[in-house]
Amino acid sequence: MNIVVCGIGGQGVLLFSDILGEVAMLAGYDVKKSEVKGMAQRGGSVVSHLRFDKKVYSPLIPLKTADFIVGMEKLETVRYLDYLKEDGIVITDEIVIPPLPILVGEENFDFSVLDVYLKERVKKLYYLPAQKIAEELGNVRVSNMVLMGFLSAFLPFEVDDYFKVIKRNVKEDYFKINQSAFLKGREEYYVRSYRHQ
Repeated sequence: MNIVVCGIGGQGVLLFSDILGEVAMLAGYDVKKSEVKGMAQRGGSVVSHLRFDKKVYSPLIPLKTADFIVGMEKLETVRYLDYLKEDGIVITDEIVIPPLPILVGEENFDFSVLDVYLKERVKKLYYLPAQKIAEELGNVRVSNMVLMGFLSAFLPFEVDDYFKVIKRNVKEDYFKINQSAFLKGREEYYVRSYRHQ
C-alpha cells in the first residue's frame, strides 16, 4: 500500500504519517516512510511517503503508484497528483491556502481551475470539509485527524489501534479532540456511502 500525504507546514502532515505508520506496524506490516519539507517554517510544502506491505524495500513511492493521496489542502494535492496510480483515490480538504506571492498581491491565480483539474484527472475523488469539521470541534489543528478518520474506512486496521497510537503521539489534553475528529471523518465516509446505496 502506497500513501502520499501532503499539505503545508503546521497542518500535521508528519504527525498523520507517523500515526498511520505505527498503526500499520501494530497490524504486523513492514513500514517505510520518507518525508520532505519544502521549508522548515510554517507555510512551506510538506509531503510524506508512507508504504506498508509484507515487505517494503524502499521508502519512496514511484510516480503513478500511489493507492491514495491525502491532501490537507487542494493546491498541495494537485502538486503531488503525478504520484497517483490510475485507479487511485484522492482524499482532500476543500480548502485552498494561497502561497505568499498571491497573498501579498504579486501574482493572481484562479483557484477554481484546481477543481476542474482534479475532476479531470481523478476517478475517485473525495472532497472533505475537514478544516470546517475541526473548527466545529473547537480546534482547527485536528483537521488532519478528520482526514485520517475518512481514510481509515478504506484500510484494514482496527479503530482501537488508531486510538492507541493517537494517544501515544498527542498530549494527553488533546487526545479526546483528536479522537472526536477521527470519528467525525470516519462517520463522514459512512454517511456518504449510505447516501449512494
